[in-house]
Amino acid sequence: MRLKKEMLTLLLGMGLLFSLAGCGSLRNLKAVDQPGQTLIVGLDDTFVPMGFQEKDGSLAGFDIDLAKAVGRELDQPVTFQAIDWNMKETELKNGTIDLIWNGYTKTKERQREVAFSDPYLRNQQVLVTKTAANIRSFAAMKGKKVGLQNGSSGQTLFERQPQVLKNIVADHSAVLFENFNTAFLDLQAGRIQGIVGDSIYAGYYIRQQHNQKQYRIISGGYPEETFAVGLRKSDTKLRRRLNTALAKLSQNGTISRLSEKWFKQDLAIKIGA
Repeated sequence: MRLKKEMLTLLLGMGLLFSLAGCGSLRNLKAVDQPGQTLIVGLDDTFVPMGFQEKDGSLAGFDIDLAKAVGRELDQPVTFQAIDWNMKETELKNGTIDLIWNGYTKTKERQREVAFSDPYLRNQQVLVTKTAANIRSFAAMKGKKVGLQNGSSGQTLFERQPQVLKNIVADHSAVLFENFNTAFLDLQAGRIQGIVGDSIYAGYYIRQQHNQKQYRIISGGYPEETFAVGLRKSDTKLRRRLNTALAKLSQNGTISRLSEKWFKQDLAIKIGA
């Protein structure tokens, strides 16, 4: 009898502990809607030029600058958390992060899981090849190996529109990489013959190379897409405030200036015009 009472007490205690933990978690999630509360941004910290680590370990990039500017408008400090990009939606749902903000493409598939801010930047999935390979079109990838970042919008398009690449490349599948930097190393080594990735990333990466002419960027295979911020669907107040801040930064030219700074061209989408 005493054993049963001790077990009952233990179970009740554990239940109370989990209940309190759950309440604390709920309060924390609600707090992200309030001025003064810190927002945690999840990112792939190798994704130049959107959000990446400098040699000294500091973070830089277009989305880093924009997130900080939005944080000032919201009166909310912004911190950044490096995550496994393939687990980004899970991290958001679990409350590990509050926003997915790192060249995050708005897609129908992702809209089933997360809410999106208004789009703020134009992008496109392009094919990057070595100039020496003389590949000048998507069709010329027939029988060749293509690389993709795992969890990327390029991977989604590769699967959703198989007639563009999947049906013609070697093994009707792609070589998956954790980040584009690793994919470029394999392209340089000849282990793959092409990479599907963001035009913004491809252009920036190639501009940093000593011999830019060694690469070719091929577009036209996939439609234009847009970048937006991912939020939990329950964070409706934060989404409204975020959109208001983005609209102000669009109208005063901040987003366009950041685009010129990082991409050498204005890819900003006019918000609230």
